[in-house]
Amino acid sequence: MDNRGRRAVILKRGTGTVSDNQRDDDDLLARLEAGDERVVNELFTRYRERLRQMVRLRLDRRLQGRIDASDVLQEAYLEVARRAREYVARPTMPPFLWMRFLTAQKLLELHRHHLGARMRDAAQELSLYHRAAPQATSVSLAEMLLGRLTSPTLAARRAEMQQKLQEVINSLDPLDREVVALRHFEELSNSEVAQVLGLSKTAASNRYIRALARLKEMLEGIPGFIE
Repeated sequence: MDNRGRRAVILKRGTGTVSDNQRDDDDLLARLEAGDERVVNELFTRYRERLRQMVRLRLDRRLQGRIDASDVLQEAYLEVARRAREYVARPTMPPFLWMRFLTAQKLLELHRHHLGARMRDAAQELSLYHRAAPQATSVSLAEMLLGRLTSPTLAARRAEMQQKLQEVINSLDPLDREVVALRHFEELSNSEVAQVLGLSKTAASNRYIRALARLKEMLEGIPGFIE
């Protein structure tokens, strides 16, 4: 099977069908294989905002003010450019998931560089997951949830509400929590989540439905949260 055929198989494996965007990805990769170096920038630009969302969710809060999402994306782009030929010769996942993987690795490197011994046990956090990435913590998930749902009532009680939200999120099964982070906050498709976590699409979907039901049940128990 040639590279173009292999890429088509990878795309179908991720979604069951080949969308227009995925056909565009395949065309870009074919151009890269033919020697068009401008393609790397086009491909990265296409997914930059999705990658930025992942970084914002997973950047350790202790590094705020020292590095930001743009710093991570710049490092990730250089790595994507360096390894583009390697990827196009043997694609093992769709382009977005490949770039997400490299971006997550760069973020993890920055965590280790800046936090050193203060970094939590990354090996324990990442052991569950097929493709290593910094964990989406209850702190970041609670902050994003409050950012989306804050009402005037909640704004006045933000600190108290965030603490309760973190307790709710921490009570979820760790893998269910990661599924929620990927689906609800990174906005990955169910197929993408399944590939990232090494699950079947059915298992990923079931975990997401179960986690949302559990979250809704627990959030309804917080006075004033759901109005």
